[in-house]
Amino acid sequence: MIDPERQKILNQVHEHLKTATRLVFLLVAGVIALVYYMLNPSILDVEFKAEQPVVVAEVPLPEYENGIHLATGFKEGENLQLVINNCTSCHSAKMVTQNRATRDGWQTMIRWMQETQNLWELGESEPLILDYLAKYYAPEESGRRKPLTNIDWYELED
Repeated sequence: MIDPERQKILNQVHEHLKTATRLVFLLVAGVIALVYYMLNPSILDVEFKAEQPVVVAEVPLPEYENGIHLATGFKEGENLQLVINNCTSCHSAKMVTQNRATRDGWQTMIRWMQETQNLWELGESEPLILDYLAKYYAPEESGRRKPLTNIDWYELED
């Protein structure tokens, strides 16, 4: 039978050997990767630009109900698919439908997203997107309700 103190030391040595083996494996893998890169430096020549638009396949739009696109909640209109492709690849359609702005206001929001949220350049699509947003999500007039009409008034008794 092995002395418990000796068994404890053997267990520690065994753990250290396992750790050393892992480190040697990682070191050898790193050296192999470095040699491979030195022989084929073009392997890392991959361009990725966050500014590039996400390519979204055109899919047939689902049904509409009362002029509302059911899948997104957007109002039916010209350039809707363009808005869906560019807006909902980063955020929910609700971010658009719950807001109202003038054309300049929408453009300001787009610039903010480009400057702070890595939104890509919209290029020729931008005016079309702005047309849609300014038409369907413009500020709504608010104020007093219309006067009541056709009311039968009656006298209150004291």
